[in-house]
Amino acid sequence: MIISDIQRNSSEIIRVEVSEFKGKELINIRIWYSSIDQSTGNHVYKPTQKGFALNIEKFGELKEAVERLEQFINDRNLGIQPEQFEEAAYADAETENIIEEEYEENKNEKR
Repeated sequence: MIISDIQRNSSEIIRVEVSEFKGKELINIRIWYSSIDQSTGNHVYKPTQKGFALNIEKFGELKEAVERLEQFINDRNLGIQPEQFEEAAYADAETENIIEEEYEENKNEKR
């Protein structure tokens, strides 16, 4: 079921939809491109590989992330320095550690 189409540019949309795959309900957020159906000549949209699917059970977390984004945008528009959320700061630190470890491993392998 299509929930919303957001115009990305003159030839692409971002489609938000709910679909089912292997018996699981998914939230799909994907880029679709404009095309002409060869058999009918009608304008149609076709999906790209760019996007993601999220188990519908994760909707609450997605909604919370969008609400945090809204707060970030509102703070920034008011000239307030937005704060990093604790979970995101922790995730950034973890990612940084993993990247540093992989860099060191690759550097040592090349020696």
